[in-house]
Amino acid sequence: MAVSIDPRTRGNSAQASPPASRLERSRWRDPRLAVGLALVALSALLGARVLGSADESVGVWVAKRDLDSGRPLTTEDVMSRQVRFAAQRDADSYLSSDQPPPAGAVLSRAVGAGEIVPRQALGSTSRTAVTEVPLSVNTDAVPSTVGTGSVVDVWVTPEQAATGRPEARRSVLVFDDVSVVSAPRAGSSLGPSATRQVIVGVSDTQASALPTALTALAGGAVTLTVTR
Repeated sequence: MAVSIDPRTRGNSAQASPPASRLERSRWRDPRLAVGLALVALSALLGARVLGSADESVGVWVAKRDLDSGRPLTTEDVMSRQVRFAAQRDADSYLSSDQPPPAGAVLSRAVGAGEIVPRQALGSTSRTAVTEVPLSVNTDAVPSTVGTGSVVDVWVTPEQAATGRPEARRSVLVFDDVSVVSAPRAGSSLGPSATRQVIVGVSDTQASALPTALTALAGGAVTLTVTR
């Protein structure tokens, strides 16, 4: 018996056409992937810089306690501390803890507790004797930059009652280029003070002028000046 074929089903017997393929964009060209890789690289670079900066710290000597001028400096007076400096020349200004303090080194100025010991604070290996002279100075007659280790000139202006003549109140230089041994800040817990005590170290060569200088200091107002 003959079988009739429905013309509507004739096309189904043929092989189906393959689906059309679409061109997919390569993942390597995805901008999100590029941004992610850039962030990872930047994080790695910043981490390397931080670790590198931490390794740039150097060991220096720091005073364990207050050290007076003229004191021999030994390893018992200092402790090592790691410090990071902005430049190598800054680090070279201080004593490196890679080596002990120079044998027989003497401090030419006082060094406070916790202060990094500067090379300029070391005098000659032989101790130089100084005479400490206390000065009572009005707070407005001391430059704000004056501190322990500063080099100052000491001037005295006679009181008008002592001279009797206003024109005789000419300031007199009593000490030239003396080092400040101690310069505590004026005032206390009760309030500020109008005067400030400053102690200067007078060398042997200047000590011969002490009698005249002390007489002048007792009868006048003291002013400190600094030359830079």
